[in-house]
Amino acid sequence: MSGRREEILDVALAIADERGLDGVSMRAVAERIGVTPMALYRHVGGKAELLDAMVGHLLSALLPHNAGQDQQGAQQWDERLATLARGFRTMVRRHPWAAPLLFSRPAVTPDAARAVDAIYTALIEAGVPDREVPRLERLISTLVIGFVASEVSGRFTSGSLDPRGRRGRLPEGELPAHTRLEPWLHLPADLATEFEADLDDVLRLIEAAAGRRTDGESGSSAPESSA
Repeated sequence: MSGRREEILDVALAIADERGLDGVSMRAVAERIGVTPMALYRHVGGKAELLDAMVGHLLSALLPHNAGQDQQGAQQWDERLATLARGFRTMVRRHPWAAPLLFSRPAVTPDAARAVDAIYTALIEAGVPDREVPRLERLISTLVIGFVASEVSGRFTSGSLDPRGRRGRLPEGELPAHTRLEPWLHLPADLATEFEADLDDVLRLIEAAAGRRTDGESGSSAPESSA
């Protein structure tokens, strides 16, 4: 990455931290750097490319620097996935605007693609059949992004808008499952512990998907042509 492009992305992230994602624009970034907006187009092709590059910039920070094959092999597949998930949670808690950005932008830059490839590689090493790998990557990404987005948005926290606080005013008997679970619904949410439990469940799901491969199946067969 060129020094100027990296400077542009650093400035864009700083503006998002200060003003939210809506505050990020080519003009705002140019003003912060001290150039005209047109000068940025040599390095990022416009607002859409800037947002895509921000996604890649954030995701690349989750990967080990100089992540060669030897370094990847230093951890088992489940340890690497857990490290990525925890790193993602830490990153979004630091940059709350990042969750909606990552939900809305595909992983199209080289940096973002490398992060997705790291997940693909871990799933392949787990023994997941090739045809199931993209689906499970989408499931894992959606679960992790969704959990942290809910956490930073306040959906999981207490307060006047907490749905757990409003459930007590519902007519008694109309929601039998809520009535049964009432002691658990009102417990303070330990989100770190819950995230780890969810992560453990996802890893077990991956193991189950790997176990569904039939004996003798290569797992790497390409889809049959419809031609």
